[in-house]
Amino acid sequence: MPSEGRCWETLQALRSSNKGRLCYHRDWLLRGEDVLEECMTLPKLSSYSGWVVDHVLPHTQENPAPSETSPSPRYTSALDEPSCVPKSPVRNSAFPPASPATPDGTKDKQESPHTESMVLQSSRGIKVEGCIRMYELVHRMKGMDGLRQWQEEQERKVRSLSEMASEQLKRFDERKELKQHKEFQDLREVMEKSSREALGHQEKLKAEHRHRAKILNLKLREAEQQRLKQAEQERLRREEGQGRLRTLYALQEEVLQLSQQLDASEQHRDLLQIDLAASRTRGNQLCSLISGIIRATSESGYPTAENQAEAERALQEMRDLLTNLRQEIARACEDKKRQDEEEAQVKLQESQMQQGPEARKESPAPSQGPGGKQNEDLQVKVQDSTMQWYQQLQDAATQCVLAFEGLTNSKDSQAKKIKMDLQKAATIPVSQISTIAGSKLKEIFDKIHSLLSGKPVHSGGRAVSVTLTPQGLDFVQYKLAEKFVKQGEEEVASHHEAAFPIAVVASGIWELHPRVGDLILAHLHKKCPYSVPFYPAFKEGMALEDYQSSSYVPWMFHQKYNVFRANWTAFGTCGFRLLGYQVKDSKVEQQDNFLKRMSGMIRLYAAIIQLRWPYGNRQEVHPHGLNHGWRWLAQILNMEPLSDVTATLLFDFLEVCGNALMKQYQGQFWKMIILIKEDYFPRIEAITSAGQRGSFIRLKQFLEKCLQRKEIPVPKGFLTSSFWRS
Repeated sequence: MPSEGRCWETLQALRSSNKGRLCYHRDWLLRGEDVLEECMTLPKLSSYSGWVVDHVLPHTQENPAPSETSPSPRYTSALDEPSCVPKSPVRNSAFPPASPATPDGTKDKQESPHTESMVLQSSRGIKVEGCIRMYELVHRMKGMDGLRQWQEEQERKVRSLSEMASEQLKRFDERKELKQHKEFQDLREVMEKSSREALGHQEKLKAEHRHRAKILNLKLREAEQQRLKQAEQERLRREEGQGRLRTLYALQEEVLQLSQQLDASEQHRDLLQIDLAASRTRGNQLCSLISGIIRATSESGYPTAENQAEAERALQEMRDLLTNLRQEIARACEDKKRQDEEEAQVKLQESQMQQGPEARKESPAPSQGPGGKQNEDLQVKVQDSTMQWYQQLQDAATQCVLAFEGLTNSKDSQAKKIKMDLQKAATIPVSQISTIAGSKLKEIFDKIHSLLSGKPVHSGGRAVSVTLTPQGLDFVQYKLAEKFVKQGEEEVASHHEAAFPIAVVASGIWELHPRVGDLILAHLHKKCPYSVPFYPAFKEGMALEDYQSSSYVPWMFHQKYNVFRANWTAFGTCGFRLLGYQVKDSKVEQQDNFLKRMSGMIRLYAAIIQLRWPYGNRQEVHPHGLNHGWRWLAQILNMEPLSDVTATLLFDFLEVCGNALMKQYQGQFWKMIILIKEDYFPRIEAITSAGQRGSFIRLKQFLEKCLQRKEIPVPKGFLTSSFWRS
């Protein structure tokens, strides 16, 4: 049939068109097993076949192609029309597939011929349908592959661009970080460089400052050393000058006294055959010479050694002059006495020849005191044994001073420093003794004992020992003893209770180091001669140098004592020094101050003889015990009393040591107290003036109260066992 041929030509044209070459895909893969079932069912035309027959074939019939083999352009354009071929039944619902047969038989009959023709031609339809489906599938697959490849390409490009951007960002960050790091490094280097320069400049300034400080310190040290050296030289010069000036004053005083003695020789003018005017003139010249030397030195500063030597030569000449005059007077007196005896003998012989032997008269009776009784004087002289003991102690002290004379007179700065350290180590602990706890007192004692034993002790932040110099031990012993006595003179005189702690330490040191005890006694006897006891006195008519070396008590001393106090110029300042008075600038200290110092030293002595160091050896006897106190009391009662002095010393001694003596000697002690009251009180009262009765009344009331109570009270401040437990 002609229509059948045109149908195949249309299909051929469609297959040859661009659309026909496409691979149509009907999603048959999604249907799974339905594809296989369709293959096994009876073949049938596609639903598109009717659409092709209804729409494409009429056009081909109206415009037949020139030849059957090649379709016309209209067919091609119609076939190429994309909108004419729906891709699926779903996409174009206007041309539904052929409906199944309906109950209407008319319709079935009408369509049956066409259906039969479609069934008959199903093999080619199936082939066309398969080609279409295959074409759609291939075309879809190619599109999907292209799209997938394009997407992958785009994704690769995006990833590449992203990676490139990321890498560029990293590089940018790295370059930025590197730049910041370089800038930070440069800044740090600049800061370090500036810091190093600043440190270098600072170190340079420090070095310059240290150098300048060192130079300045050296200059200051040199200036200080120079100043100290000059000050030391000035001090030594001043001390030497003051010493020479004191010597000049002493020489002048002695020359004046010798001049007075020279003037006193005027009463012997009738006996002498020589002219005294020349001697008096020479004596006045010597006095004027020394006075001129003192005036000249007081105007110019201090006297020199030549001035002192000149004054000593003048004094020696004055002594020689007075000695020669005394020898002349002595010879003249002997000649006069001999002449008088010869004249008396001649007169006696003449009277005997005239009156006879019966005219001889009886010699006069010995003088008697008031009431017809002979005066019973007390001892007028210190016992020889006591004076020997006193002299031995003074000789020992003098030998000790000579032993360390090289240390005291040394000009070496190191020796002076050692001397100063030793003196501080010896004296400072004694100054610290007071009524403190016993433990503190033991520390002070141990420190003094260690120093005397040669062990190093700390003083002023340095270690000090007597082994630093050969004269160290002698120097420390002397200064220690001197300090103990000075504490009695000053501290005990003001605070009576301080006598006991000072005395117990001194007693303990005395027991372990006997030489220190001897030096304590020597210093005590020198400053307070009443502790021996003996009363140095100035004998009428004796020379000053004889007085200074005297060791006896003239019987007139107690009567002349107040006279010397009233006219001390004739007595001499040296005489008062020997009595224990302090003389400064030719002025004797007041009596109250003198009695206060003597009281302090006697109280210290009375405390020493009754106390012992509690930590010492109890089996050994006291080195200077109560027996010496009993001897002192007996000897002072055997000597004539001194106004105001004897009563003061007896009261202080008995108040401190009376209780211990009472326990030791018991009945004998009370006999001694009764003797003082009944026999010695009248003697003290007889020489005591109205203005000096205070010490006498105090002693009298104290002894009367003790006799009434039959007990001597324990002294205030006495060290008890509780003191050592504290």
